[in-house]
Amino acid sequence: MSKVYLALQDNDESRYIVEAIEEDNPEVTVIYQPAMVRIEAEGFLVVNRETVEEKLGRDWNMQELHLSLITLGGNVDEDDDKISLSWNE
Repeated sequence: MSKVYLALQDNDESRYIVEAIEEDNPEVTVIYQPAMVRIEAEGFLVVNRETVEEKLGRDWNMQELHLSLITLGGNVDEDDDKISLSWNE
């Protein structure tokens, strides 16, 4: 398998998104770099709207992820409740 990844700007809102990703994907590796947070996983990673809402303490639209998104890698599947990245060999 290959790694999938997501890189976000390191700002107040993305910190909650990273917390939510870590909760839903315990196997992820989080790499903090200047002004950026890179989240990597082997083969699959998911961002769940409901978990992000719990962390933020408010309603959150999945499209808001794009405000902090720098780049991503993997096959993307997106709907109103989640964004998943996967890598199929």
